[in-house]
Amino acid sequence: MKIADRSLSILHPASAEDLINEADFDRDERLPYWAELWPSSRTLAECMLATPGNGRSLLELGCGAGLVSTCASLSGFAVVASDYYEDALRFAEVNSWRNNAPTPRGLLLDWRHLPAALERFDVVIASDVLYEQPYGGLVARAIDASLADDGVAFVADPGRVARDNFTQAIDSLHLSVADRRDLAYEDGPIRQTISVFEIRRR
Repeated sequence: MKIADRSLSILHPASAEDLINEADFDRDERLPYWAELWPSSRTLAECMLATPGNGRSLLELGCGAGLVSTCASLSGFAVVASDYYEDALRFAEVNSWRNNAPTPRGLLLDWRHLPAALERFDVVIASDVLYEQPYGGLVARAIDASLADDGVAFVADPGRVARDNFTQAIDSLHLSVADRRDLAYEDGPIRQTISVFEIRRR
């Protein structure tokens, strides 16, 4: 696949639907969204390729198959790829290897049960993670718990249902949206506007 002017080889499951586990869903409504390469992840991956990492620490919330983490590693960030699924962490590691990128450190992370002492990062990123109403507050709290005092977070979103909840939760946590870029995405019949929110501490 092409991201900006770079050709990448990204391995991911052929069908996310085939990975649905009824027992997992009954327990906590878990669905394998990680297995798709969403337009928002492609857009954020382009942003990461255009941003020099210079060794800064970076956490991806919901790394999926690892496209964005791979691009951040290629740009020189020291990457921690986190997800709720162990399989996602394995794919992120494999895809970094397939593209000659430094291997990200994997972190199994449940936003509903964050560790008491979560490491702080210079940069926190996430793409298309606001797809259920509760995730607005959960993602905002995960950013608050993991972002360094002088850090910056980038969240790419195509207009999911929890976007408003997210921006409201950001305000309540003494974070603020410092900038928002609305970027056009086109791939065959797919047309979306991806908003990339830049978030900093107040």
